[in-house]
Amino acid sequence: MTEQNRDLVLVTGASGFVGSSVARIAQQKGFKVRVLVRATSPRKNVEALDAEIVVGDMRDEASMRNALRGVRYLLHVAADYRLWAPDPSEIERSNLEGTEATMRAALKEGVERIVYTSSVATLKVTSSGQSADETSPLKADQAIGVYKRSKVLAERAVERMIAEDGLPAVIVNPSTPIGPRDVKPTPTGRIIVEAALGKIPAFVDTGLNLVHVDDVAAGHFLALERGKIGERYILGGENLPLQQMLADIAALTGRKAPTLSLPRWPLYPLAAGAEAVAKITKREPFLTVDGLKMSKNKMYFTSAKAERELGYHARPYREGLSDALDWFRQAGYLNKA
Repeated sequence: MTEQNRDLVLVTGASGFVGSSVARIAQQKGFKVRVLVRATSPRKNVEALDAEIVVGDMRDEASMRNALRGVRYLLHVAADYRLWAPDPSEIERSNLEGTEATMRAALKEGVERIVYTSSVATLKVTSSGQSADETSPLKADQAIGVYKRSKVLAERAVERMIAEDGLPAVIVNPSTPIGPRDVKPTPTGRIIVEAALGKIPAFVDTGLNLVHVDDVAAGHFLALERGKIGERYILGGENLPLQQMLADIAALTGRKAPTLSLPRWPLYPLAAGAEAVAKITKREPFLTVDGLKMSKNKMYFTSAKAERELGYHARPYREGLSDALDWFRQAGYLNKA
């Protein structure tokens, strides 16, 4: 493929965790890659990429039209993934308004095909431990916290544009990615770092679905190639209790696994206190009220539809955990012991 006729893809959120992995795979597949970053975005994750870097704001349609000029495929990965913010409306603006402006710009610029990165946060889960699938979407008023609500609203907006405006988008719903280049780090990355430093002596009874970030990124390209417009596909890995994840981190770091299971109710005042302090320090608290509310449900999912229709496959989750710990160690996150 010559430089002239290589298909141009735009990856939003490439300075972040999932986006940087998507951009890397786009490059490996021979696409000509353009990445969108905010003026304030850290550049660590895009430094090694052979990509055109465009500075813009996904909430600004004119900025996005400029970024999308000449683009054949859009992978809209960018999102504000925080469970708490000093100004919660900021999360909604990024995730809802940013998605709407980006999709409008993509329609106007004639983008041929779009993969929109949603989240399993838009799906209903239960406390029973049953795996949820793509057939149980949440309504915005059922979502716990501003992040989940914003992702529900954004996914519904994309679905509306597919139905009404012919938006050529496929939706992917990653579960909880782990692995290298989690620079921020994400809420799950923070758990991995804190546990590796021996700072999580106890746990609540909850469960989550963990997947290597590179498998999620590969799933984006399977959706681009094989996904049906308007369909959603869960890109997940293994379902496991939080206690198991913490035990595996302990085994990989030579620490003692925590065995103390805590009830939630005494933690709510602590979480409220942590949030009050965070309003002053502007640093995201480790324990949040919404995080505790979410933990009542086991966040278990099945990727059977993506496996069946896209040929999706996820490696054992422990490989993601091991890669995450290696990266955090090399990047200096584990030097605080």
